[in-house]
Amino acid sequence: MAKATVAILRTKPETVIDDYRRLCELAGLRKALDPSATTILKDNITWHNVFPGVNTTPWQLEGTIEALKYYGFTDLVTVHNHTVVTIPEKGEEDLKFKPLYAKHAIPVLYNFKEEHMRWIEYRPKFKTLALHKIFPDGIRIPDYFQEKNIVHMPTVKTHSYTTYTGALKNAFGGLLNYHRHYTHTWIHETLVDLLAIGKEIHTGMFATMDGTTAGSGPGPRTVVPHDKNVTLASADQVAIDSVAAKLMGFNWRDLPCIALSHEHGLGIGDPAEIEIVGDIDAAKENWNFEVGVNFATGVGRLFWHDTPLKYIQKLFFHTPLVNIFIFGSEIYHDKIWYKYKGMPQVNKWLAESPWGQLFDRYPR
Repeated sequence: MAKATVAILRTKPETVIDDYRRLCELAGLRKALDPSATTILKDNITWHNVFPGVNTTPWQLEGTIEALKYYGFTDLVTVHNHTVVTIPEKGEEDLKFKPLYAKHAIPVLYNFKEEHMRWIEYRPKFKTLALHKIFPDGIRIPDYFQEKNIVHMPTVKTHSYTTYTGALKNAFGGLLNYHRHYTHTWIHETLVDLLAIGKEIHTGMFATMDGTTAGSGPGPRTVVPHDKNVTLASADQVAIDSVAAKLMGFNWRDLPCIALSHEHGLGIGDPAEIEIVGDIDAAKENWNFEVGVNFATGVGRLFWHDTPLKYIQKLFFHTPLVNIFIFGSEIYHDKIWYKYKGMPQVNKWLAESPWGQLFDRYPR
C-alpha cells in the first residue's frame, strides 16, 4: 500500500477558516471525494452541552464547508445520529451549528427518523471481526449512506474505553443504531468492521480533525481541555488517527483499532509509512495526555471489559434494565458533573482562551 498523507497546520482564530481550506488542499480533498456524489458532513456531537475539546467546533464545520465548496463540492448534507445520552437537536443548537447550516443552505437529516432514511440489512464483502457475532440476525446500515461521500469531523481527545477517539470512532454513530452499546466489549474490532463497510459503501472518505482545544483525561466528555492550536486532515481515516494519537502520546501499536486496520489493509497506521505535510514540526509534539475514568465510565468498564461482570452484561444491556444505566449516566454527566465541574471550565475557556472567545462570537 502506498504512503498515506496527513496534513497538519498550526492555526489561530484570525486565520482558522482559511487554514482549513489550505489544510484540505494539502491532504488531497479533491482526489479523495467523488464530485458527482452528494457529500455527507458527519460532525461529532459527543455531548449536546458546550465543552471545549469534545465536539466538532463551529470553525471546523465552517472551514470544512468552505473548503468543500471552494473545490466544487456543493451538494452537501449533514446527518446527525442519536445516542442514549446525547440529544442531537440540542447539540446542533447549543454548539452553534444551526446558523452555519442555514448560511450554506445545508439540509439536516437524522439517521433515526424513518422519513429521512431506513435501516437496511447489509452483507459486507469484508470478513467482519465482530459485527457478525454481535448482530447474528443481520448487520444493518442507513440506506442513505450508500453511494455518497462522507467527511468525518472529530476532535483530538482521549476516550476511557478506546484510549483515544477520532475518525474511526466517528463512524460509530452514523453506521450503528440505538443498540450500539452492544458492541462495547469488542469496540476496537467493531471500528475496524465499520471502516471496512464505509470503504465499501461510500464513494469517497475524508476527515478533518480539530485540535485547537484538545481533551485529555476521562473522555470522551469529561476531559481536561488544553489549547493546542492545530488542525489535521487526511483521506486515510487510519493515518489521521495514528498521527493524532501520537500527538497525544500514544503508540499506534497499542491501539487495536489502528493496528488491526493497518494489518487488514484498510489504511496506514505505521507513522513510518505516513507522509506529514504542512507544519511538519507540529506533528513531532508529544502532549503526554492521560486516559482516566469517571464514575460513569468506570461502571461501563466493569461490564464491558475483562472483569467477572462482563459475563452478565446481557442481563443489563440487552434488557429494559439498560434504562437504569442510561438514566444514571444522564444524571451524573448532565446534572452533577457538568453543573459543578464542567461549567467552571467552560466559563474559564470562554473568558481566557482565544478559542473560547471565538466560540462566543459565533451566532446561535
